[in-house]
Amino acid sequence: MTAIFSVVIQMLNQTLKLDKTLKLNNNIKFFLVCALCVTACTKHGRPEGTFREAKSGKFYGGIYRVNENGELSTMDPPRMNDVTSSHVSSSIFDNLVSFDESLNIVPQLAKSWDVSSDGITYTYHLRNNAVFHDNECFKNGKGRTLTAHDVKYSLTRVCDFRIGTKNFAYFDNKVLGAHEYFDATKAVFESGATPKINKIRGFKVVNDTTFAIILTQPFAPFENYPALTSMAIVPHEAVEFYGKDFATHPVGSGPFVFMSWTPDRQLILKRNDNYWATDEFGNQLPFLDGVRYSFMKDDKLQLLEFAAINLEESYRIPNEFFGDIVDADKNPIGKWSKFKLLHVPALSTQFYGMLTTDPLFKDKRIRQAFNYAVDRQRIIRYVLRGQAAGAAQHGLVPSSMPGYAHDSIVGYSFNLAKAKALLAEAGYPEGKGLPEVTLQLNAGGGRNVSIAEAIQGMFKENINVNIKLMQVEFAQHLESIDGGKAPFYRLGWVADYPDPESFLNLYYGKLVPKGGGMSPMNSTRFVNAEYDAVFEKAITTTDRKERMRLYAVAEQIAIDNAPMLLIIHDEDYRFIQPHVMDYKNNAMDRLILHGVWMQPSKM
Repeated sequence: MTAIFSVVIQMLNQTLKLDKTLKLNNNIKFFLVCALCVTACTKHGRPEGTFREAKSGKFYGGIYRVNENGELSTMDPPRMNDVTSSHVSSSIFDNLVSFDESLNIVPQLAKSWDVSSDGITYTYHLRNNAVFHDNECFKNGKGRTLTAHDVKYSLTRVCDFRIGTKNFAYFDNKVLGAHEYFDATKAVFESGATPKINKIRGFKVVNDTTFAIILTQPFAPFENYPALTSMAIVPHEAVEFYGKDFATHPVGSGPFVFMSWTPDRQLILKRNDNYWATDEFGNQLPFLDGVRYSFMKDDKLQLLEFAAINLEESYRIPNEFFGDIVDADKNPIGKWSKFKLLHVPALSTQFYGMLTTDPLFKDKRIRQAFNYAVDRQRIIRYVLRGQAAGAAQHGLVPSSMPGYAHDSIVGYSFNLAKAKALLAEAGYPEGKGLPEVTLQLNAGGGRNVSIAEAIQGMFKENINVNIKLMQVEFAQHLESIDGGKAPFYRLGWVADYPDPESFLNLYYGKLVPKGGGMSPMNSTRFVNAEYDAVFEKAITTTDRKERMRLYAVAEQIAIDNAPMLLIIHDEDYRFIQPHVMDYKNNAMDRLILHGVWMQPSKM
């Protein structure tokens, strides 16, 4: 076995030329050998498909091969709450609106929309040429035209307890009648009876191409909600025909048609020949003939498959490889320079929460001292080897948030003198008398543990505070955090939509249950009346510029009180093959394949 292993390692180095760009230990080599064996047995090592010319030098054809590291849970939009399901479903379904690569709201099924002057009513004007995919659920197997009735049906399902919706919170107490409908469907869940309330008053079909949503009060971030993947539009015929199996037999109006899914192995989509969209040159979209998803869990294997030209893209770079693949200017080096590397500051922040009701962390000075004691730049340079958008030394909201004055927030950079002074003021000079603090983080090793070990060392060295690391399984980790049983804990937060509210609601005091209970959003249980008042004014302000100003005022209040130890803002890295053209990279990792095409001359 040893001789065979050595021979395969030599083949690996000769074939992929990784020996000059990666420093491999035996464990990593083992993973790569396994991937090489899979590649040799099942892959072509070249792009797949045939190609035909389109207008303006573009080409139709090709199969786009992409890997997902996570599990695919469902393809029924209201039941989706994971990245993998959203990636797949965004190619199958359409929404009223969507986001472009700069995260601006753009038309999709709705050609245009308007908001009433009081900020209560959103009216969407639909295109009349969107057609559902051909499927046996329809008469004669032919898909029909999508109308406003389908929009009402789909969004109502988001509020239906009986189907197992995971996204009702977006409409709860925001859309008129949504809460009552949810309660009515919950009441008859087990009996199967007809709910006493059979519609949502805030969803109105004006005519076949006009749909209105009526809110209970102004809520400015609502403009983003119709773009969420959970709000995708589905036909009632498919849901009724497939029943519970609709989650594995999706039918939409999107650019690709679902063909098959083998769990943990692959999922296949084909081009929708009847898609409504065209590009600026009049080419009917999409260009690709199909998409094939694989489900390798290890990102090192994914990277190798990409290098062997068995994937069109590879999302994220394993941390241990980063410095050998990317230079200080974030350009690929060595043998990796032949590939395109896309990178963008993500709408994502890594932080440690401090439970403000805890006997130790209820003291603001302790929380502030912890923030000043961490050298974030050192973590980025030596632990992450540069793989971050930057230190979170201004606030929770990332610098990539469109239209937000991130740099105006005065936060915490490394300042040992201030850290020691605050500890002394709190009664712990030179850290004396301060009890050992347990930092809870989710099990699995990798980047989170490396960062935690670095901060553990900094606390001991800089302020003489002992930190104990405790890893627990992710489900248990979240349960104890939400239940207020983890005084000091690690979390990351990724935006659901490009509005600061999706971060700042983590500080909203009215989300903390009175008398105890689970608090999944505001898990630090930070309560500040001044913050709440400014935040509430911001979310009801429809003027975006003024709303952003108010968000910044609110965030400064929260940062001054330091309920979190903010660490870094993430940066997303994605390799794509040279033959992949017009890929729309974005800060929310939304997989947008509508306009992607392949250039045969670069294969």
